Amino acid sequence: MGCATVSLGPAATSAASPRSAVHGGGTGDAGGTETSLFSALDAKIEAAMRAYAIPGAAVGVLLDGQEYVKGYGITNVDHPVPVDGDTVFRVGSTTKTFTGTTMMRLVERGEVELDAPVRRYLPDFAVADPYASAQVTVRQLLNHSAGWLGDDYQAFGPGDDALARFVASMARLPQLTVPGEVFAYNNAALCVAGRIIEVVTGTAYEAAVRKLVIDPLGLHRSRFFSDEIVGFNVAASHNVVDGKAVLEPSFWPQPRSLAPTGGLISSVRDQLSWARFHLGGGTAPDGTRLLSRQSLEEMRSRPGPGGTLVVELDGMGVTWMLRPTAQGPRIVQHGGTWPGQISGFVMVPSRGFALTLLTNSEGGTRLRDELFTDDWALSRFAGVTNLPATAKALSGQELAPYEGRYMAQRINDKGAVEDAVIELARHDGRLRGTQTVQHSTRDPGVATDQEDAVEDQTSEVGVAFYREDFALDLDPDGRPIGTRSDFVRGPDGKVAWWRNHGRLHRHQMP
Repeated sequence: MGCATVSLGPAATSAASPRSAVHGGGTGDAGGTETSLFSALDAKIEAAMRAYAIPGAAVGVLLDGQEYVKGYGITNVDHPVPVDGDTVFRVGSTTKTFTGTTMMRLVERGEVELDAPVRRYLPDFAVADPYASAQVTVRQLLNHSAGWLGDDYQAFGPGDDALARFVASMARLPQLTVPGEVFAYNNAALCVAGRIIEVVTGTAYEAAVRKLVIDPLGLHRSRFFSDEIVGFNVAASHNVVDGKAVLEPSFWPQPRSLAPTGGLISSVRDQLSWARFHLGGGTAPDGTRLLSRQSLEEMRSRPGPGGTLVVELDGMGVTWMLRPTAQGPRIVQHGGTWPGQISGFVMVPSRGFALTLLTNSEGGTRLRDELFTDDWALSRFAGVTNLPATAKALSGQELAPYEGRYMAQRINDKGAVEDAVIELARHDGRLRGTQTVQHSTRDPGVATDQEDAVEDQTSEVGVAFYREDFALDLDPDGRPIGTRSDFVRGPDGKVAWWRNHGRLHRHQMP
C-alpha cells in the first residue's frame, strides 16, 4: 500500500495528569515510592515501545482513589500527533464489560433475569444443538460457558439489523460442551447478550449502552461509530513489518455485528473512569445511582467454570475474568485484541488498584503481557502475584495422554471456516509441535475436505507442565512466554481438549 515506515526512537510523552500524586503502597517514604513506581512504569513502557514497534500508548493507574494518566509516543507514523490521556483507541474485548454492565442495569430494573433461559427474551434463538438452544441461560452467555463454537466474526453490514442477522446465522454453530459445564471464550455468546439488550430496550445495542452506561458516567471519549469520533485525537492502527511500525488503515474497521463483543472506541482517561465506577459504589459523577454495590460485586463474584485464558482463572463472573493470586485477593481483569489495537484492563478491588493500557500496534501484545500477565505491575502496585508455576520435565509415560492432534475452528467475516490444527508430541520432558491454520468454505462441524482446505500459515508451539493438566506456553526455542494453558478432561477422564487462549482445541489421539 506504499505506507511509510519508521524506526521508533525514544518515545515522546505528554504531561501526566495533574492528579498524578498516587500513594505507592510500598515501604519507605511515600513520595519516594510514588516517584520510583511511576518512573519505573514509564521506563518499562518506553523501552517496550522501542523494542516492539509501538508508535503510541496511553496508560492510566488508579490507586487509593488517586489517578495517574499519561500518553506516550504518536498516534500515526505517517502523520504524527502526540498521544495523550484523551486519545481514543479501540479497546476490543473490554467492550464486553460494558455489555455486562448494561445487562446488570436491566437486571436491577427487573427486565432481565440472569438465570433465565435466553429464549425467554429471544424465542427463536437457536444454535445447532437443540438442547443448548433451549437451555442456555443469560448468565452462561456472560460467563463464557454457553458451550458452542465462539469465534464467529461474520459481518452483516452497517444497518441496525446487523446484530439480529448475526444471531439468526448462529443456527449452524456446533456445540462443543454442555452449557454451564466448561469455560471457553465465546465472542458469539456476547453478541447474543447484545441482542437481548436490543430486544428488551427496543433500541439498537449501541444506543442502549450509551443511554444506560456511557452517557450517565460522562465517558465523553467513548463511542461505537467512527463518525462519532470526528475531531477526536485518534490512534491509528499499525502492523509490525521487519521490526518497524507500519500504518495499516485496513485494520481499523470492525463489523457492526460484533459491537457487543468488541466494538467500543475509548480513551485511557475514560477507561480509568470505568475502573473508578466498578471499584466504587455504583454511582455516576453527579451522584445518580446506576448500579447497587451488590450488583457490582455480583459481576465480579460467583465465577462460572474455571481454567485458563492466558492466565489461570477461577472462572468468569458477569463478563469479568476472575483471577486468583498467591496472596489471596482476587484480580478482576479484561483487555482486548483487535488488529493494531491492543489493550489491557486490570483491577484488584481489595487493594483499590486499577491499571489500563491502550496501544496502537500489533507489538502491543508483548507490552500487555509484560504488564498484565506477569507479576511486574501487580506486585509493585498491589502486592499480589500469580499462582506459582515451575516447569517440570515429565516422563514419556506421563506425557503420552496429552500427545496427538488438536483442532479448533473459527468463522471469518466472510462466513468461511478456518481450522487451527495443532500436532503435539513429547520432547525433552515437554510437548512440542506445530500449528497450521487452514481456510475452508464448508460449514463448521463438518470434517475437513482436503480439496477445499488451503494452508495459510504454520508456527511452532510448545508447553511445559507445572501441575497436572496445567502448562506454561513456550516459544519456538522452548522458553516460557509468560502465558498459561490447560488440558480439559472428558467424562471418561481422558484428555478431551487443549484450552489455549481460552479456546477449546479438540483432542484426537495419535
